[in-house]
Amino acid sequence: MSTPASPTSAPTRLLIAGFGKLGSRLGERYLARGAAVVGVRRSADAAGGGIRLIRGDLADPTSFPPSLPDADALVITLPPPSVDRVVAPDAYRRSLETLAARLPRIPDRVVFVSSTRVFEGRADGAEITEADAPSPMSDRARALVDGERRAVELLGASVIRPSGIYGPGRDSLLRRVLEGDPVQYARRTKRVHESDLVRAIEAMLERADAPSLLHATDAHPAPLGEVATFVAGELGVAPPPRIHPEEASGTLLSGERMLQLLGTLDYPGYREGYAEMVRLRST
Repeated sequence: MSTPASPTSAPTRLLIAGFGKLGSRLGERYLARGAAVVGVRRSADAAGGGIRLIRGDLADPTSFPPSLPDADALVITLPPPSVDRVVAPDAYRRSLETLAARLPRIPDRVVFVSSTRVFEGRADGAEITEADAPSPMSDRARALVDGERRAVELLGASVIRPSGIYGPGRDSLLRRVLEGDPVQYARRTKRVHESDLVRAIEAMLERADAPSLLHATDAHPAPLGEVATFVAGELGVAPPPRIHPEEASGTLLSGERMLQLLGTLDYPGYREGYAEMVRLRST
């Protein structure tokens, strides 16, 4: 399947609010294409490679600079603000209001990175698409849903909801298998390789036909036991023990819209991604 033709307009000035691992990967790609990239994050660690960093905590307006540079594209990938690990329902809302107040203008394209966690109440095994309403249960999921709405209201944002992100440096499953941690084999899982997630964000920033809401997830859902057994085989260790009783929890998400947007995925399923991660780990 080829990527559908669409007019493109790549941003020349990209602002990334919440400059973590995902923001760094995205920023490096745009920097290589000649864009000016500015990242905002709480720590003062250097980004390197020509990316300018602004230190500030959007959840604390008093610690944040009075203004931000002009940008024609904005990506918001924020950790949930919390107090003593408790996430307030309006946690993202406060940060987004600070961000909007500091911008000289609303950028032409804005993408808010949310999570498929917003569907945590849908564990019936029915396939979930972008047409389905969120069903949050936890404080963090409720904060995400509120953040999505406020990002649209304040900034006209498009929303992308990644499922479980994996890839280089995101190897928690490999470590669990190596350590022999018990696994709930029947749990439904969906995931997206970081490479495909970055491509999807780029498409939402640039493509004229990009959707306003996208679930970033690959084309092959699988029970956790199936994935963990495959990873164990690649690592050359025994499959992890089973958790009993086995319960089919977790959500099942459709990746059709993402596949239509990108045409093909670099990592269409867990086998391609985890096999590569194991190879890279052994080199």
